[in-house]
Amino acid sequence: MKIALLQINPIIGDFSHNSQKILDACEKAAAAGCRLIIFPELVLSGYPPHDLLEHSAFLRAHDQALAALCDKLPAIDVLLGCIEQRQTEGSGKKLYNSAFFIQNGTVMRRIRKQLLPTYDVFDEKRWFEPGTQSEVLEWKGIRFGITICEDIWHSEIGEYDRDPVADFFMDGKQIDCLINISASPFQRDKESLRHRLFQTLCRRYTVPLLYVNQVGGQDSLLFDGRSLVMGNDGEIQAKARGFAEDMLLVDTSNWSGVINSALKEDGVAAVYDALVMGIHDYVRKCGFRSVVLGLSGGIDSALTAALAVEALGAENVLGVALPSPYSSSDSMEDARGLANNLGFAFEVLPISDLFAGFQETLEPLFGDMPEDITEQNLQARIRGNLLMALSNKFGHLLLSTGNKSEMAVGYCTLYGDMNGGLAVISDVPKQLVYELSRYINRNEEIIPLRTITKAPTAELKPGQCDQDDLPAYEILDQILELHLEEHLGVQEITARGFAEELVADVLRRVRLNEYKRKQAPMGLKVTSKAFGYGRRYPNVQNFQN
Repeated sequence: MKIALLQINPIIGDFSHNSQKILDACEKAAAAGCRLIIFPELVLSGYPPHDLLEHSAFLRAHDQALAALCDKLPAIDVLLGCIEQRQTEGSGKKLYNSAFFIQNGTVMRRIRKQLLPTYDVFDEKRWFEPGTQSEVLEWKGIRFGITICEDIWHSEIGEYDRDPVADFFMDGKQIDCLINISASPFQRDKESLRHRLFQTLCRRYTVPLLYVNQVGGQDSLLFDGRSLVMGNDGEIQAKARGFAEDMLLVDTSNWSGVINSALKEDGVAAVYDALVMGIHDYVRKCGFRSVVLGLSGGIDSALTAALAVEALGAENVLGVALPSPYSSSDSMEDARGLANNLGFAFEVLPISDLFAGFQETLEPLFGDMPEDITEQNLQARIRGNLLMALSNKFGHLLLSTGNKSEMAVGYCTLYGDMNGGLAVISDVPKQLVYELSRYINRNEEIIPLRTITKAPTAELKPGQCDQDDLPAYEILDQILELHLEEHLGVQEITARGFAEELVADVLRRVRLNEYKRKQAPMGLKVTSKAFGYGRRYPNVQNFQN
């Protein structure tokens, strides 16, 4: 028999859109001779719906959409992720995160997620009550063990007192196949981690696995799809595409199918695809058609522009150079060259006169005080105002172009270069910025070579370079990764071979600039710990670790 694994790109709360995608997929799977189609976690509502789950109108709309969907389904059995409202009174949350098995238009089984993650970007205990048992679905003589996302991650997370997968094999019990429906977001190197985890389970219990994952961008989270079938020997037998909707057909006689993507997709290429998808989905799902960004001639804005063109098409991208008295002719040439290479619209708005006007207005108060960071920030804020004006007038979404390394240490200007609706590379460390830029240039020179090779500079004063104020990025990024992603303090990082004074200064900057990051645009998450919903620190604190 044939089973279809279907990864779709839902829109949170758009029940009509999501229902139609589900119906279209069911029709396609049925036409291909499939008897069962499996969808990801919470596919009808989209994941994660967050506090929409607190609104009774949202829950009513979900249940109405489910009832209408059941009435329209073709002659195919369906397993999909849904919100389930508890029917019993008493303590606990009023909702379950469930898998519904639908047969002949009727919900026959409701299987509840048992492990509810509450770390990083996850906060499911806020809304859901956990299920209490591992349930087997018997279908056409096959015993399926049904799990929902985190249920399969027990051994990797290590903070749960129950193991839903192990329960299927207690007291001599056995299943024929393990199913996991997921909304598992992307981050660097996570695919390798998934494969190791899945291989361990398949080999330990000698059972095949069907894994179905959501795809698409939802706010800062990027879901990579890459659904797969793994044999009981831990070898991948079928795999869906990454960062795109796809359907896998599985033959139950040997648990095999087609491999539509590379078996290992960690690394720069995966980050590139994730960012492109994230831009496309955030812009389109928010109702925008086009974007605008400032082009300095530097590598961050060049990378952001290249990603935006790939995501939206050159006709929907506007790049604007805003030269000040300190902008070099090389930077202007590189900005224009990038626009020519990629074919997007390019405009120049000089800010020298505006800058002079600001200085003249402030002169009675500033008097003979020497220029400092104030004048540098003025230039960034003039640029930010002009870019926001273009956004307002023409309906473009403004993309900010700061990278993670800068955001971490506050090397950015509030109400200036931090202006925008989406911070595309705010979770991309500077060294990864260079890797992505070289990846874009792998076949031809798209980002001008000089942009990649010259010393990074904000060009806000004569002869300025980033390394005048910051450690070399290859050092800074290592320290930041140890602190932000591994949660190490000064002494622990120093023990890795870094100078204590340097480490203390970097961590001081991270601590002091929390207030800036709280006011930054939403970014796209590609590392294990981004500046966003999954990292919650107080602005006002003085713990120096």
